[in-house]
Amino acid sequence: MAGRKGSRPRVLLIAGKPGSGRSALAAELAGQLTADYPDGVLNARLTTPGGDPVPAGETARQLLGALGVPAPAGAADDDLTELVREAVAGRRVLLVLDDAADAAQVDPFLPDVSRSLVVAVSTGPLTGIPDVRPCTLGGLDTGSAVELLGHFAGAVRITVDPRTAEALSEECGGQPAALVLLGGWLAARPKLSVADVAQQFRNLPDEADEPAAARPLARAFRFVYGSLPQPAARILRLLALAPAGLADAHTASALAGCSVSAARSTLEDFAGLGLLRPCQDGQFEVPGCLAPLLRALLEAQDRPGEVQLARARLLERRSEEH
Repeated sequence: MAGRKGSRPRVLLIAGKPGSGRSALAAELAGQLTADYPDGVLNARLTTPGGDPVPAGETARQLLGALGVPAPAGAADDDLTELVREAVAGRRVLLVLDDAADAAQVDPFLPDVSRSLVVAVSTGPLTGIPDVRPCTLGGLDTGSAVELLGHFAGAVRITVDPRTAEALSEECGGQPAALVLLGGWLAARPKLSVADVAQQFRNLPDEADEPAAARPLARAFRFVYGSLPQPAARILRLLALAPAGLADAHTASALAGCSVSAARSTLEDFAGLGLLRPCQDGQFEVPGCLAPLLRALLEAQDRPGEVQLARARLLERRSEEH
């Protein structure tokens, strides 16, 4: 991470465990600061849904495409990352690098000018990058957790039973992703109360091999997943195969072998439950904190032949598009 001169841009690190709301906070911050960076907001995810680091060259090509800069065919990763740095030189850009494993993934994309802001999202510190400003996320305090739950489940339900809402929030460890899932589940069931979900959630056992910090989110995910009809549950598992964790109705239709309209309706239902994050152009993203849980379900419940067939349908669909 040496060999480059010049003043670095500001680097803000948003650190926290998966499910802590770190990616959502980065997206919210980028949205609020868009006007301050007129040359654009660039986004790149540095870890695949499968948990592997995205090659630097692949990320560079994505960023160059967003900047409208041609990427030479066959160029080495170092040459491509240098092109990224040169492309933003003299510009005022906000660069969001999500799900970074370490500093070595972030450093090649730090432009050699100081007018830009880099927001890096990671689990831990970015050792080796100077002057990083860290923002570390833990669980929400009880008041904020209850407010988040009420935002999705409906404020009236919280008002009529605030103590149960507080207990449920504490049971979730204040993890935003777990609260969003339970709030979305309640929102889809207007006749049920906070006490109903709290009792069912409390009775759902933890998996013995899960780390303690991961248990609230994993339990909330199992709770919501267990309530899905079988066809919807199958589509959700198959979304673990979606390229870069992104799927639209056509992608989901190809993976599941169902109609586009059925796939679109199911994706919208998933978004309402907090299982997917809506994006632009009809796309939906699998939250990074849920991707490992989807992969585990796919491996445990779907036969290899069915998975291969789903991949083949998706490849056929993508070849038709091109």
